[in-house]
Amino acid sequence: MRVTRWGRGATHRYDRRVNHVARRIGRSLALVLPVVLVLSGTLAVTSVPWATAPSESDVLAASAQKASSQAKAPAPHEVLRERLVAELQEKNPAVALTNLQKEITRKPSLAEHCTSIAKALGRAAVKKYGAAYRAHQYSRPVCDTSFAYGIAQMS
Repeated sequence: MRVTRWGRGATHRYDRRVNHVARRIGRSLALVLPVVLVLSGTLAVTSVPWATAPSESDVLAASAQKASSQAKAPAPHEVLRERLVAELQEKNPAVALTNLQKEITRKPSLAEHCTSIAKALGRAAVKKYGAAYRAHQYSRPVCDTSFAYGIAQMS
């Protein structure tokens, strides 16, 4: 029996040869492709402008800009504290405590700083009036007993 070109044996040899070539190409790609991807990714990252290391002057300029922006605008609760202490010095602690309550009602975000502001007002009242018992006369039910605590700290 004679095997023809398109016979059973020929196709089997052809399939084996195709599989062998495909397997060789696959193995080559499996070795080369990760290397190419890593190199291309590395080159892409190093070519962007932000990948360069900042110079020392850039870092110092950024630090100075951050510091100056922080120094320019004090926090709202600090501004309120300074204003109320000045008001206490001009008038009396009762007026300052009443205005503190109004500001906290008007701007609830200041409520978390109410105790520290009231303590500062208590300390300022003791500095102004001297004796602790005289400063207690102006006590108001603002921020629990923080005003009284500020007075006690100075006594």
